[in-house]
Amino acid sequence: MSFMQMLSDAWQRNDSMVCVGLDPDPASLPAVVRGDDAVFAFCRAIVDATADLACAFKPQIAHFAALGAEEALERLITHIHHAHPGVPVILDAKRGDIGSTAQRYALEAFERYDADAVTANPYLGHDSAQPFLDYEDKGVILLCRTSNPGGADFQALDCGGQPLYLRVAQTIADAWNGHGNCALVTGATWPEELGKVRAIVGDMPLLVPGIGAQGGDVEAVLRHGATADGLGLMISSSRAILYASDGADFAEAARAATQALRAKINGYRNTA
Repeated sequence: MSFMQMLSDAWQRNDSMVCVGLDPDPASLPAVVRGDDAVFAFCRAIVDATADLACAFKPQIAHFAALGAEEALERLITHIHHAHPGVPVILDAKRGDIGSTAQRYALEAFERYDADAVTANPYLGHDSAQPFLDYEDKGVILLCRTSNPGGADFQALDCGGQPLYLRVAQTIADAWNGHGNCALVTGATWPEELGKVRAIVGDMPLLVPGIGAQGGDVEAVLRHGATADGLGLMISSSRAILYASDGADFAEAARAATQALRAKINGYRNTA
């Protein structure tokens, strides 16, 4: 099944647009999961506690690679596919390179890790994204208007009468999405700009980081970014879910945090 179909099914089946970010930080892990296999054990517990409440999981590769825990990441994705089939996995890697190197990054994401989608940087141009796009059933989620304060340094620059991020959105929607497997990263911290992206790309899914620790407003995201059917978004939360408790009840607390975010999203969705 393609990433786009998995995502659409998960939106409906789990009544959720919550994307659970998996960013393990050894300094924040509860004492009950410390040890040689702590990263895998912690993330598996979070996944098992939230899988029926999420539209996707988003492991951030740097949080694993910095710890030498790539094998744990492989096992984690395998666990998600086997224990919770139908919940897509987005490898948050933000890859961007050219030629044979881009091909190897695509192979890493989709064959080594067996991710259903990957985040990528479009700023090296179409040829840098093509190796990812060639995997027709996989999602390619390209940076557009990012949630960080410095995103405007380049993304907001004038590009022929429109900001560069809108030119990126237009180009991807018009020229790169031939297989219908593109999505965009649009930060919750810029809801009006998110709305401008939505107006350009139609029903293309948007991955929306910046809720929670970065201060994004859920109501504004829904008002500006949801599609006509009240869907179209993967609203990502990591730290607020992962570290809702540092005690033995960390998984239960993560579930409660995910339920609360889903309810908040759906409350605004139903009134939008």
